Amino acid sequence: MPLALLVVALCAVLGGWAAWFVVRDRAVVLRQLWGAAVVEGVLVVQAVVAGWLAVSDAPPVDGVLLWGYVATQAVILPVAAAWAFAERTRWSSVVLLVAALTVAFLEYRLLQIWGAV
Repeated sequence: MPLALLVVALCAVLGGWAAWFVVRDRAVVLRQLWGAAVVEGVLVVQAVVAGWLAVSDAPPVDGVLLWGYVATQAVILPVAAAWAFAERTRWSSVVLLVAALTVAFLEYRLLQIWGAV
């Protein structure tokens, strides 16, 4: 649960930062991509913890559903970062904003899958 809250908080900060750039009609900067990398690092830690909980005495969950969400989360930010790096217009900030919001929503769904919400 604390990792999930951390992911949502980091995504909210990253999304707010990207939204600010959208409003100001600016492209993504390298610091924002480093911020996305921090979120990705927390997602990797969370995937390891989820794997450990899946093999331990945690409540049973649908493995395909769980790992589908974990894998999707792991892919979204790197793809968005590559897209934002290639697209040097305001739309790169829109892509990063949508990616951050998507990861935050998927995190909420993961909490529902685990039965924490």
